[in-house]
Amino acid sequence: FKYKMNLESTIKKASQKLKKNNIISYALDSQIILADIMGVTREFLIINNHANISARIEEKYDKAIKRRINSEPIAYITGKKEFWSENFIVNKSTLVPRPETELLIYELVDIFKNKKINILDIGTGTGCILISLLKELCNSRGTGIDISSGAIRTARINSKNLNLVNRVKFKNFNLNGYNLGRYDLIVSNPPYIPSKDIRKLSKDIINFEPKEALDGGPDGLDLIKKVIYKSNILLKRNGILALEIGFSQYRRVSETLKLCKFREYSKIYDYNSNVRCIIATKIDFY
Repeated sequence: FKYKMNLESTIKKASQKLKKNNIISYALDSQIILADIMGVTREFLIINNHANISARIEEKYDKAIKRRINSEPIAYITGKKEFWSENFIVNKSTLVPRPETELLIYELVDIFKNKKINILDIGTGTGCILISLLKELCNSRGTGIDISSGAIRTARINSKNLNLVNRVKFKNFNLNGYNLGRYDLIVSNPPYIPSKDIRKLSKDIINFEPKEALDGGPDGLDLIKKVIYKSNILLKRNGILALEIGFSQYRRVSETLKLCKFREYSKIYDYNSNVRCIIATKIDFY
């Protein structure tokens, strides 16, 4: 190998390129990408900033930085995203897990602590919600369904990596055709962005994340409503439905829940004080 640059100058150069191309988190991104390629921590890069870098790594790094300049999310470049303190494999078949979704996990773990429950995750994606819940609720089992076979493959890999294969099943299903089992808890982070707003999303979302996992139809509520109707059939008596919803959808989702005989149990606000999740209990029994 020919060595020509050290870690510090390599990162600096990459960081300046990202900055010039309006990538806001340029300094952090340039470190995360190199740490990933080298298989080391960011701390390692900082402590060993005068260590030389091989031409092979530099070449890989250049390619990855070009992808980031193109607005590709870091998670797709590194192939993983941390969620609930674990690394989840992500790819173009799945949305990138969002930190706000962890707020839902806190609340549900609190409700079901030490209980033995059966969980259904509708539109499971990477499986991060279901897998994180099962990590905490050690006596429970779950099923994740998704219309995307690529997402289901990814979720299965994640359940294997996180040693949960024996308590979780992932199935490629369209929600309309799914009628298996009865559940104590149904969770869903369905597509909830109104179709007309999709083009206003930032480039890293619109150009890379799967459209079918974002588009919630004309008013953004198509899939949320389907999940509510289906939960009415699949939940046990007094079962709980936990839904992640979009900005300013709370009132309309709340009305749909009431019409379908659900009682609101609690709501979760995100870091910008918007209602991000609704947790509701099924009160009527048909």
